[in-house]
Amino acid sequence: MGMSRRKFTKDFKEAAVRRLELGAALAEVARACEVNPNVLHRWRRELRDYGTKAFAGNGQRRADEGRMVELERKVGRQALEIDFLQRCLQHVEEQRKLQALTMRTSPIRTSKKR
Repeated sequence: MGMSRRKFTKDFKEAAVRRLELGAALAEVARACEVNPNVLHRWRRELRDYGTKAFAGNGQRRADEGRMVELERKVGRQALEIDFLQRCLQHVEEQRKLQALTMRTSPIRTSKKR
């Protein structure tokens, strides 16, 4: 039978990082918490990078952030497309107005001589 992954609470992780910040040795805290020192490094980095949003649990935070980034990127692309299409429409309208002006100013022949 395989071992199941241990799960630590947000408070436990924050307390372990706090002990490190107060000057306790990494190896000492790792032994006391019964975790690998690399895990403590990761917890400290996550707390530093995400602050109060760190350790949201079950990996959902990162998935949600990834989704948010994806949607923001999509909105940005759509904004660029809208700007491009507005410029195209403006160009077409200017050409239509210019064509209408040139049609009015040019003499119109009603009949041709044969």
